Amino acid sequence: MSEDKKNDTVISLATYNERENIQTMIEQIFANVSDVDILVVDDNSPDGTGDFVAEYQCNEPRLKLLRRAGKLGLGTAMLDAMRYAVDNDYKYYINMDADMSHSPTYIPTLLEGVVSGGCDVMIGSRYVRGGGVEGWAASRRWMSYLVNLGARFLLGLKTFDNSGSFRCYKVELLKKIVSDVFISKGYSFLEEVLFRLKKKNATFGEIPITFIDRQYGRSKIDKKEAIAAIIVFLRLGIFGR
Repeated sequence: MSEDKKNDTVISLATYNERENIQTMIEQIFANVSDVDILVVDDNSPDGTGDFVAEYQCNEPRLKLLRRAGKLGLGTAMLDAMRYAVDNDYKYYINMDADMSHSPTYIPTLLEGVVSGGCDVMIGSRYVRGGGVEGWAASRRWMSYLVNLGARFLLGLKTFDNSGSFRCYKVELLKKIVSDVFISKGYSFLEEVLFRLKKKNATFGEIPITFIDRQYGRSKIDKKEAIAAIIVFLRLGIFGR
């Protein structure tokens, strides 16, 4: 059954040990867009991220919390958030990182691209003119470049930033894929969801953003994730599902 809500847009933040970032992130989102709901999908963070959000939401009806049993992967967290958006009849769904690497100042432009810009999916892109990355080592830049090259070559995606999670989607389109069985449980979900939406004739756009590497906590991305992503691309590219 759908929850009572006032807003058309829900923004999801997948969290695992983001206590140092989550309060600032929530406050900055609401400072930039007040007429949205925020859904925190927490994987039973040992640092108490979920408990903090549960306390915070007592005085903030726009804040929602989905607790999960443990660390189940970014892909499944985003898929659960998409299903939440569908089940609760939102019109627009935005995902962004919870570690302050995505600036909430871009949210209005990202949302506008879907609401009135004619796109089904608008991507906050590091790799179009005007976009960029701050704080990455050369190895991280090369890993991202190769993953995005693989996504374009193996999955036929035309967009440049297919591994970035800062995106806005029309929920009406997400209804067509949320019941699919996704291959990826981790970061390659980001490319897989674009691939599945492409097969549904979705339209895509990109706006430039500057990605700033996290200041607090540890990144969850490593070489194993990059290798796993390429394997997923090969399976999708060869078998189409």
